[in-house]
Amino acid sequence: MKIALAQLNYHIGNFEKNNSAIIHTITRAKEQQADLIIFAELAIGGYPAKDLLRNAVFIQNCADAIELIASHCHDIACIIGAPIRNTDPEGKSLYNGAVFIQDGKVSHISKKGLLPDYDVFDEYRYFEPSRNFNCFKFKGETIALTVCEDLWDDDSSNSYVGDPMEELLRENPSLIVNIAASPFSYTHFENRLTVLRKQVARANCPLLYVNQVGAHMDIIFDGRSLALNKSGEIVRELGKFEEDLQVVTFENGDLASANSSITSGHTEIALIHEALILGLRDYFLKSGFKKATLGLSGGLDSAVVAALACEAIGAENVLAILMPSVYSSDHSLKDALDLVKNTGCQHHIIPIKDVAQAFEGTLSKVFEGLQPDTTEENIQARTRGTLLMAISNKLGHIVLNTSNKSEAAVGYGTLYGDMAGSISVIGDVYKTQAYDLAKYINREREIIPQNTIVKPPSAELRPDQKDSDSLPPYDILDAVLFQLIELEKSGSEVVKTGFDEALVLRISKLVNNAEFKRFQAPPILRVSPKAFGSGRSMPLVAKYSF
Repeated sequence: MKIALAQLNYHIGNFEKNNSAIIHTITRAKEQQADLIIFAELAIGGYPAKDLLRNAVFIQNCADAIELIASHCHDIACIIGAPIRNTDPEGKSLYNGAVFIQDGKVSHISKKGLLPDYDVFDEYRYFEPSRNFNCFKFKGETIALTVCEDLWDDDSSNSYVGDPMEELLRENPSLIVNIAASPFSYTHFENRLTVLRKQVARANCPLLYVNQVGAHMDIIFDGRSLALNKSGEIVRELGKFEEDLQVVTFENGDLASANSSITSGHTEIALIHEALILGLRDYFLKSGFKKATLGLSGGLDSAVVAALACEAIGAENVLAILMPSVYSSDHSLKDALDLVKNTGCQHHIIPIKDVAQAFEGTLSKVFEGLQPDTTEENIQARTRGTLLMAISNKLGHIVLNTSNKSEAAVGYGTLYGDMAGSISVIGDVYKTQAYDLAKYINREREIIPQNTIVKPPSAELRPDQKDSDSLPPYDILDAVLFQLIELEKSGSEVVKTGFDEALVLRISKLVNNAEFKRFQAPPILRVSPKAFGSGRSMPLVAKYSF
């Protein structure tokens, strides 16, 4: 039996585009003599559709899409994910389903039992968990059809009651199929592979895993669909961060070995780079926007974001605004101009001295008798933010935010100033990772000027300012932040790993006090196991300390 694994990039709610892509892919699979084609979880409708799942028209469009796709499934069978109406008046109105189509009609539906509600997931909001699990027959084979999380029942980080695979194994399946919408993080692939291999060993049969690819605002899907033989070896790995269609052969109870597209040796930074490029590109393509604007300071973060944007949407579509102040050094302006030259992006130079002084003059009576402080620094940042938003308004561009995760964590940013933007490109990238990312971007030629990488980081909002004046060294700061945020440790637990107690207390307090800023920040492209945004929900008005 030949089975096609279809790894597509879906656009939430765009039924015309999605249906066309699915039908075209079915045709391609037929041309390769595939007997069965498998698509990802909630391929119909897109994932995560969020409250669109409460919209009757959206659900009807999903039902219509199943019927349309079924009409093209003659001489080939199909497995595809879709929201399925719950006909029982009890419970929620939908199931997260995997539909098996044969001879032009739906002949089996598997419904997801384990509904994640941690991190970025919120499936209990929309779906009823299934309590019944059955295999189905196809070409004499018994197939256990599962939906994503239904294979993760033994993950110690979850507390599920029930085990879908336990019931399915009673029917002695000869093949496991798992359709998924499994988001990317730079640590997730190995965890995913471990879970899949455990299920292969448990069932003593091969497994086909089909994931989505593409980005839907903050959530990025890496693809990397897999075919594992009954020994748990990868016999086929589909492309990462790209659409792909591969056909595998299932015979004599196992998957035949083949020349595979298996890739290895992905570094963490290389994966982050590819994820951010896909996240940016899909944000523009799926939102219908064409051009981006950003403030280019000559510093590391804005340089990295500019370089990523040029690669993702084309340098001709990126406008860099250089906004030197009285505190900007000559080398910062030169570094920014060198990056413009290296990338080929568009640029304007708009000095902010007069605008910032006008603000200060207007406020002079209110501020009379008060000493200058961070207020005047913030006026400069907000001047830049206002100019960027005005340019965005006038030219129809999208403003890219250039803040990194370290800054976002401790509140080292100005609301309505350098925190402005429609999308935060590196808001899930720590400062130390941003340096590595800059070096990776320069792996073939210098794009980010070397001086930008080696000079001490500074906001340049007062004379001789350095980030180290306000923050611990970034290598130490980031190490503590990783434990507090990604590992969700308490301050006392972090201290036990060897960090100074006063330092940890200071950093923890900064993180807690900056929650109101992050609440107003632009959405962040998620690349880590725990990003700020929908996956980390904290109270704004509370008293707590870690």
